[in-house]
Amino acid sequence: MAITYKWEIPQMNAHVEQAGKSNVIYVVHFRYSGSEEIDGITYYDTFIGTQSYQYEEGGDFVPYENTEAFEAIVIGWLEGSLNVEEMQTSISKNIQSQITPVSEDLYFTWQQATPAEPSIDEEE
Repeated sequence: MAITYKWEIPQMNAHVEQAGKSNVIYVVHFRYSGSEEIDGITYYDTFIGTQSYQYEEGGDFVPYENTEAFEAIVIGWLEGSLNVEEMQTSISKNIQSQITPVSEDLYFTWQQATPAEPSIDEEE
């Protein structure tokens, strides 16, 4: 199977008013995830980040709308300003290392700390 990639935009920061425009977005918070299912097990990895933008007076401006169409515009901004290919390569490598691990953690079981018994205050 192939890795499926997905954008999530949980939040954007906007200036209430700037250069005569309302809700001028200056930071986009994002998650870019990849997942792959093999034999009923889903392997995944996620990039979490923020991307800053600067509106220049007189420049192109798209007014904020709480719609999927506007979300697609913001994703376009992210894809135009981030190295998506590099993120996909990193996600792919991390998923592959989950599918076929190359290292593991080993412990001495006799060194595991035993929780202390709670002290019981006895009245005399």
